[in-house]
Amino acid sequence: MTNTKHDESGRPRHSAAASDDEGAGVLELTDEDVLDAMRQIQGYLDISTDDFRAVYRLAHAHALQRLFALIRADRLMLGEIEPLRPAMHLDAAAGTLMRRGLKSLPVADDDGGVAGILTETDFLRCLGVGSWLELISRLGDTDSGIGRRCRECSVAEIMTAPAVTVRFDAGAETIMSAFKRHPGRSMPVTDAHGRLCGLLLRKDFLHAYHPEEPA
Repeated sequence: MTNTKHDESGRPRHSAAASDDEGAGVLELTDEDVLDAMRQIQGYLDISTDDFRAVYRLAHAHALQRLFALIRADRLMLGEIEPLRPAMHLDAAAGTLMRRGLKSLPVADDDGGVAGILTETDFLRCLGVGSWLELISRLGDTDSGIGRRCRECSVAEIMTAPAVTVRFDAGAETIMSAFKRHPGRSMPVTDAHGRLCGLLLRKDFLHAYHPEEPA
């Protein structure tokens, strides 16, 4: 048996959005949603639409907890990362990035600590261009000095430092907060002592957070 609440006109009352105490991110159900679902369940149901919503919210919260428990930096990161070194010249750093097929790489010191991160944006800023198209258009200009800067400029001179990092055991909320603090596409992952142990790509985290969407 269902117990649908009605407004003063006798029509079913709808809930358009969840209130603040009902939990963020939970899709609020209308009475029509609930009744349609209940009609598709075989047998006799002695439950009100409000009870159905309560069960839905609890199940939804449980499913989110189960999903988030699987999201950890060390499960999503790229391991065995070949970091850049501060004294490397940009042409060598660019070759390392291309071999890995990445758009950024952490810069590590001799002790394995994260000194910074080198990104495509850092390259463009150093070369005095605003985009890769502008860079391509200037490659034929012998007076641009682009090649000379790549051979002479070191990673330490242009890298983004300090880099925003997360620990290997960081969960979904910590990772999301860290990504919000910088616009980059990746983030170094460190061990308990601050040493580099991997690289977390934003796209891999977003895919784990929303697995129904293609990577």
